[in-house]
Amino acid sequence: MDTSKIAHQVGQAQGQAQEKGSQLMEKVGNAAQSTKETVQEMTPQAKENYQAGQAQGQAQEKGSQLMEKAGNTLQSTRETIQEMVPQAKENYHAGQAQGQAQTGQQVKATTLKAADAAKSATGMNK
Repeated sequence: MDTSKIAHQVGQAQGQAQEKGSQLMEKVGNAAQSTKETVQEMTPQAKENYQAGQAQGQAQEKGSQLMEKAGNTLQSTRETIQEMVPQAKENYHAGQAQGQAQTGQQVKATTLKAADAAKSATGMNK
């Protein structure tokens, strides 16, 4: 084969390779542009999703803090009640004793009135 023919075929193959390379580069460029546009379009939604996730995380943390405070308040209330129970029992028993004493005095007064009424009715009061 003659060298000019070989050179022609090599040149032709090189030209075809360059054309294919240009086509591939154009496709890559188009794909890159499409990806860039997609990312730009998705960015606002991605931001919204991020912000929604962030808000949810903050709400969960706030809820946890409130539950912890409620638990602490409940425990404090329990302790206060437990401290008050002995005093309340003591006050109840004192009031009960006082009530019994008052009831006894009322019964005595009523009995005396009844006795006086019976004496008056029978004439023994004179």
